[in-house]
Amino acid sequence: MIIEPRMRGFICLTAHPKGCEQNVKNQIEYVKSKGRIDGAKRVLVIGASTGFGLASRISSAFGCDAATIGVFFEKPASEGKTASPGWYNSAAFENEAHKAGLYAKSINGDAFSNEVKQQTIDLIKTDLGQIDLVIYSLASPVRLHPVTGVLHRSTLKPIGTTFTNKTVDFHTGNVTQVSIEPANQDDIDNTVVVMGGEDWSMWINDLKKEGLLAEGATTIAYSYIGPAVTEAVYRKGTIGRAKDHLEATAFTITDDLKEIGGKAYVSVNKALVTQASSAIPVIPLYISLLYKIMKADGIHEGCIEQIQRLYSERLFTGKEVPTDSNGRIRIDDWEMRDDVQEQVAKLWNEATTDTLPMIGDLAGYKQDFLNLFGFGFDGVDYLADANEMVMVQSIV
Repeated sequence: MIIEPRMRGFICLTAHPKGCEQNVKNQIEYVKSKGRIDGAKRVLVIGASTGFGLASRISSAFGCDAATIGVFFEKPASEGKTASPGWYNSAAFENEAHKAGLYAKSINGDAFSNEVKQQTIDLIKTDLGQIDLVIYSLASPVRLHPVTGVLHRSTLKPIGTTFTNKTVDFHTGNVTQVSIEPANQDDIDNTVVVMGGEDWSMWINDLKKEGLLAEGATTIAYSYIGPAVTEAVYRKGTIGRAKDHLEATAFTITDDLKEIGGKAYVSVNKALVTQASSAIPVIPLYISLLYKIMKADGIHEGCIEQIQRLYSERLFTGKEVPTDSNGRIRIDDWEMRDDVQEQVAKLWNEATTDTLPMIGDLAGYKQDFLNLFGFGFDGVDYLADANEMVMVQSIV
């Protein structure tokens, strides 16, 4: 069938299999162009199908020649209805990995569940023996707690007072004011349960208990800090409380891994267009201004550029991993440069519906958003019939 993007708010309801395949191939070619990385050889990526998780799997496989296991929760296609983009991404990745002679298998299911954890443990025992690197990159809005059975939902809210500031509808370009009522304690607690570090810790504890973490194993989770203009709704809001918990969990995990010489890190990454970030008020406007500046300065990066640099310049250099005073790896260093943030703050004050096309990169934002779902790639004939029924045997 001919597949076109169908939008509902900040979600695209369709995905293009050939476009997602092209997206994966482009990322693979970028990693290969940067040269080999002497890194981990057996890698587990939890949340492996889109964004930073997908980029981590690609960088591991095609940068480090690693065997990879990916865990994700994606929707396969049905007749006349496309799969989710993460499904097509993962299918394309596995096809390319297998062509390159690389081990790649995936588990499709709820990564928060005990069942998927056990399934992953069994697969590691059977195929790889142990894991050198665990990437934790989940971005789910809900979590069914495996112990209590309670379904928790995260929220995007400020804490303490109502937040009012500019935002943009990236579909129309309209810049408006948005107000968000403050969170209550249940909102905060639920967001921490979903997006904090508890599940990361559960994964590492289960892997360690089964003897599946190799000597010196490393685990990394991803976080974001961002500038003053977004902090009320992000870093000082409900999500920020969850990220604080995630970052504190890294120290706890490191203590638990001392006997095998292992270590846990949180990598603070750059603001990028993802399905999750598109849902956060203020962030799309901030990103469109940031992109304009960073592209002009030649320092713009997408997910794959960020993770390839994380691997090649932070994690696998043969030296101690550089961290900030809070023990975090900072790969958001170019975004948070003083000169970049000063320009963003100036443009923020100038941003209106009329000025944004000149001072921001809303077109780049829209392009990246479409790319998430496999649309807008050169070399793909979007007027041709596409087979939505893409299956891969190694996704179980």
